[in-house]
Amino acid sequence: MKNLIPVLVSGILLVGIFGCQEATKTGLETPNTTNEASKPAKEASQKTATAVKDATDKTKKVIAGVTGKTNSLILSKLEKDIPGSKLTVEDKEGVVTIKGTVPTEADLKKIAPLVRQQKGVKSVKVEAKAVSAKPQ
Repeated sequence: MKNLIPVLVSGILLVGIFGCQEATKTGLETPNTTNEASKPAKEASQKTATAVKDATDKTKKVIAGVTGKTNSLILSKLEKDIPGSKLTVEDKEGVVTIKGTVPTEADLKKIAPLVRQQKGVKSVKVEAKAVSAKPQ
C-alpha cells in the first residue's frame, strides 16, 4: 500500500504532463505564416492610403478656401470701386472671369485693372455688360 500511492501519483502526473502538451501539427493544421505576416502590411498600406486620401481632401479644401478668399477679395474691391455693379467672380487657377452688369461702359473698363491688382491673378476675362450705353 505504501508503494501503491507513489506509483498512482506518479502515473497521474505523467498522464497530466503528456496529456497537456500540444501535439505536433500537420501541414493543414499549421497557420499560414505568409498570410498572417501580410495582414499587418495590408493594414498599414490601407492606413497609408487613407491618410493620403485625407491629406489630398484637406489640400483641396485649403485650395478651395484660398480661391474663395481670393474671389471675395476681388468682389469686395469691385463693389467698392464700382458702386451699383452686380458682378460675380470665378477663379480657376489664376484665370479670373468676371460676369454680371455694371452701370456704365467706363466702369466696364475699370474691371480688368482692378482685378489684376490682386495677388495670384494670371489673367482676367471680363464677360460683364454695361447697363447703360452712355459713359459718364
